[in-house]
Amino acid sequence: MTNRTRIGIALGLVLFALLTLFAARLVNRAADNNVKYERTFPIMGTVANFTFYGPSDVARAAADRARESFDRTVALCNLYDPESELSRLNKQAAEKPFTCSPELWYLLLEARKAYLFTDGLFDITAKPLMDLWGFYRKRGDVPPGQTEIAQAMAKVGLDKVIFNNVDRTVKFTVPGMSFDLGGIAKGYAVDRAAEAVEKLGIRCGVIDLGGNLRLLQKPPPGQTAYRVGIRNPQKNGQLLDDVLELCNVSLSTSGDYERFVMLGGIKYGHIMNPLTGKPTQAPGSVTVIAPSAMVADWLSTSVFLGGRDLAKRAESAYSGVSVIITDGVGTNP
Repeated sequence: MTNRTRIGIALGLVLFALLTLFAARLVNRAADNNVKYERTFPIMGTVANFTFYGPSDVARAAADRARESFDRTVALCNLYDPESELSRLNKQAAEKPFTCSPELWYLLLEARKAYLFTDGLFDITAKPLMDLWGFYRKRGDVPPGQTEIAQAMAKVGLDKVIFNNVDRTVKFTVPGMSFDLGGIAKGYAVDRAAEAVEKLGIRCGVIDLGGNLRLLQKPPPGQTAYRVGIRNPQKNGQLLDDVLELCNVSLSTSGDYERFVMLGGIKYGHIMNPLTGKPTQAPGSVTVIAPSAMVADWLSTSVFLGGRDLAKRAESAYSGVSVIITDGVGTNP
């Protein structure tokens, strides 16, 4: 074997080794760029779950940003924190106009749109009724009578609130009124979190806030879509037969199988009908699929009360909205 041949073989081996090392680094880099990162924590009276795919440092930063978005929403509208902006509004607005931050003002205007669209079925002023029926403070075993309900109803109705678009203020016209953003705030928080993570370049993953879901633009690695099961409201721990395959959408499910009160031996679900002053007793559920988690949030609650007619109207009025209804909804008190 000549020296030239030996040199050629040696150079070939070196080149092979370099190519192998380069290929290994590419594989490792590809693996590093497709890490599955998960985080779970309690917030807003429920549990949040993040699942992001991407470079490990970016996915971790995305979870931090998403958590910050949730924390800002809590600081904005936590009813149990006297220093939250919503608590300060509820304390002041019956005495004098309350000036809202741009973020709270946006939420209130969206809630007003929902109120008008649903003919009052979605009403953020229903808190006096939630208090009365024992969802926010304990009461005895006896359900409220019609006189008590009528007294609470006198403090309910978004039409009793004065909105000043110029000064960005709200004023209650009846003492004892208050806002409760529980039917819209979680969806809003999910939307803000999704915007934050997508700005960091995360395109694959799921944001879950107590069943308010945002499925990001791209499916999990090796799959064509996210597979989502809907809980069967009549069979605890089981799912409905059909599994949804979706991407780049939000979902919200409303039902009374988890949160309820027992009064006089009767089960009352937590979804309040502000037009009758009584909570739901329906056995079904409503799942709304929409581009916005906030829209899915308030629509699922509203359709649970309004039934199929409202569902059809929502599907016609809102692009990208579809509604899945199980039996028993729209028949509430």
